[in-house]
Formats: sequence, structure tokens, C-alpha cells
Amino acid sequence: MEQKLLQQLKEKLEREKEEIERLLSSFAERDKDLPENWRTKFPQFGKHTSEQDENSDEVEEYTNLLPVEYRLELKLLDIERALSKIKKGKNYGICERCGKKIEEERLKIIPEAKFCSECSKKK
Repeated sequence: MEQKLLQQLKEKLEREKEEIERLLSSFAERDKDLPENWRTKFPQFGKHTSEQDENSDEVEEYTNLLPVEYRLELKLLDIERALSKIKKGKNYGICERCGKKIEEERLKIIPEAKFCSECSKKK
């Protein structure tokens, strides 16, 4: 892979990583024991007309945020793995299933891609 393209992809991954961490930190915090894990904070909306309203609103918001946190964490892990491969100079842009090169056009769109287009379809 051309060095210029590799640098562009690395920069894109770093920007995406920062953005995801910013989004996560708006409603979650890093786990002190496992820094790659995030924990959604239980929302505090303040005063409500009844305790039941308060609990239901906050529980609903919390349960809505859990899958968002999960998806963002998975994407962040994929980005960190891709950055690690770039840093080590090994296996970035190589399909983890078949071992062939991942198409450059695919990497431009999804720089954290682990699979080539063919293997991605088989998933």
C-alpha cells in the first residue's frame, strides 16, 4: 500500500477514535480496571412530579444508551486494532478471514475494515 494513502487512513482512524471517545464520554465513563471498557452513567434528570416518573424516565434513557455504548465500543476497538496494525507495520489492509488484500476503496470508506468485500458478504 502506498505510504501516502496509509498516512491518510491513519489520520482518518485517529480522528474517528477521538470523535467516538468524545461521544462516549458524553454519557459514559471509562472503566478504571479495564480502560478499553466504558460504563454508561445512570442519568439524573432532576425533579419530577412523582418518583415513579423519575425512575421510568431515567431507566428508559439508560436502557436506550446501553446499545449505543456497545456499538461505539466495538467500533472503537476495531479502530484501535487497525491503528495497532499500522503502528506495527503488519497486517493492516489484509483480510482476517482469507488473507488477501482488502480493497483500497473499501479501506478509504471503512479504514478499520477487518475483511475484504467478498469475506464481508459471507459473514
